[in-house]
Amino acid sequence: LQLTATRGGRRTVRAKGTYVVLRALHRVERDPGVLAACERLIQVLIGDEPGPGMDNLLQVTVPEELERQLRRMDLQEQQELQRMRREATLRQDGVPT
Repeated sequence: LQLTATRGGRRTVRAKGTYVVLRALHRVERDPGVLAACERLIQVLIGDEPGPGMDNLLQVTVPEELERQLRRMDLQEQQELQRMRREATLRQDGVPT
């Protein structure tokens, strides 16, 4: 995902056919964390290119309230991924969920 922070990085990652590989990985991968990372990267690759002044997404200023909201959403996503991993482990061990 870090490679896609810059416009040039996004262009290179797209040019190498990464989307096709990620799509195939997404079909067979079972780890919820890997699936979530795949989905985030796919969204970057298929999304519209950011506007002027956003060549490097790591340098974009994010308003404080939006940053708090994003952190809360990230925490919720992490908690959901942990829950999904626990359930997957229990299923592998033959414990009904």
